[in-house]
Amino acid sequence: MSALRQALCFAALLAASLARAAAPAPPVVMRSDDVERFYRVYDAAQGHPGAAQLQAQYLAPGSEALHQFVVSRIGSADKLAAAIAKRPADFDKARGCLSALARTRAQLPATFSRMAALYPAAVFPPVTFVIGRDNTGGTTTRDGIVIGLETMCRVATQDADVGERFTHIIAHELVHVQQPAGQVDAPPGATLLFQALLEGGADFVAELTSGATANPQLQQWTRGHECAIEQAFDKDALGTDISQWLYNGAGTPDKPGDLGYWVGYRIAKAYYEHAADKRAAVATLLHVDNASAPRFLKDSGWKAPSAC
Repeated sequence: MSALRQALCFAALLAASLARAAAPAPPVVMRSDDVERFYRVYDAAQGHPGAAQLQAQYLAPGSEALHQFVVSRIGSADKLAAAIAKRPADFDKARGCLSALARTRAQLPATFSRMAALYPAAVFPPVTFVIGRDNTGGTTTRDGIVIGLETMCRVATQDADVGERFTHIIAHELVHVQQPAGQVDAPPGATLLFQALLEGGADFVAELTSGATANPQLQQWTRGHECAIEQAFDKDALGTDISQWLYNGAGTPDKPGDLGYWVGYRIAKAYYEHAADKRAAVATLLHVDNASAPRFLKDSGWKAPSAC
């Protein structure tokens, strides 16, 4: 190669390197003012706010993300007031998790940057913490990622680092933002396999970007029972009944819930580990739908054990 061509090649490589270095970090917008306003109302009512107070002083002046959360998860001020009256300890305890949000805020830039590196087409919506009616840890709306602090605080306080657990659930929801199939209701005939890949895939990519899944208890509770769980999943995979596998609660160590997350995670991980092009593997995983799920399973190389 001539000296001139060598110089041009070096200049091109340097320019590419500088362009990558100069690329702006993904934006991180995280807000908790809805939570702070809730506790002003809560304290003024000495822990027993009524529906009228909650509607006028917490919900109505809230963020657009909170308004969407009312539609999708809270339902109404009456339902929120009833939840507070039914489980007051959860709402008392959630206040203590507010201090952990500083840790989460500090971790999100690195998590978002890893997501951008794995999937350059990624988008990064705002993250809003709210108080809900103790039925949702995290979800996505048209206004971004919404985290129910009271639910996540109840789950996360078993961890040594609550702020880090919040980071993992945000990372999980961030993956759902990138999934076209995760932005719409499941289609008619949606299989367990497809829906497990949506949730387990989100857990796997969350692990790649934040360092752990949003459901670390499943890694512990399934230990020693992997074969039986995978065999049972394999029998149900192409059916449409998800009641024993997804959205059935965290469960207990003796009877874990949401095991479809765990199996979906293992299939997604197998696919990624077999892939030569890791970015392409992530893109394929993010775009799995009901029609392509069987092919993804085959290409992953994952198979339930034939015998335990």
